[in-house]
Amino acid sequence: MSRFLDPSPRIHSTARLKGCRVGRYAEIGERVLLRDVTVGDFTYFERQGEAIYADLGKFCSIAANVRINALDHPIKRPLSHKITYRPNEYFRWQPLDAAWRENRAGQRVSIGNDVWIGHGSVVMPGVAIGNGAVIGANAVVTADVPAYTIVAGVPARPIRLRFDEEVAARMERLDLWNWSLERIYDAIADMQTLNIEAFLTKYEAGREGDQ
Repeated sequence: MSRFLDPSPRIHSTARLKGCRVGRYAEIGERVLLRDVTVGDFTYFERQGEAIYADLGKFCSIAANVRINALDHPIKRPLSHKITYRPNEYFRWQPLDAAWRENRAGQRVSIGNDVWIGHGSVVMPGVAIGNGAVIGANAVVTADVPAYTIVAGVPARPIRLRFDEEVAARMERLDLWNWSLERIYDAIADMQTLNIEAFLTKYEAGREGDQ
């Protein structure tokens, strides 16, 4: 019997996805709405999350009620309402504002690997979040977040580093999120019991065997 479960993504029956790519073992929870989003292996969305025009790496943890790439509005126009860019919803022979949509789609959000986004957080258009970052609950992320940085607040600001710069750099080189399933499986016990520096030292040295 294989030690690996079925790698197919687990998508709840109430979730709605359009134009998305979803990786192995990914989980999409209840009433999650995704449009033009890539979801990496093992990444999961808890209930009632929303994302549009976004790319998420592997092993990301997206809590409930998170909004990624929150809707923008044309506040410099006479009306900021969607009637100015989706008039087709109200009138015949009034086309969708293709230029507005193209501009909106160009403001993609980029989220690295092993990113944890806390409950109720909002990530604004065009933001990039680095590997290993943590976003506190109810934060509003308006600017890029460096790798392994913990941010919180409105707007979100750095609180502290998850790991010091040397350890973070070693984690980047180790490239854990791109290991084979076999290597990850064999390393789980060490992830649970070794501190981060001991883990890095062991796996940098390759004592666990070949990748």
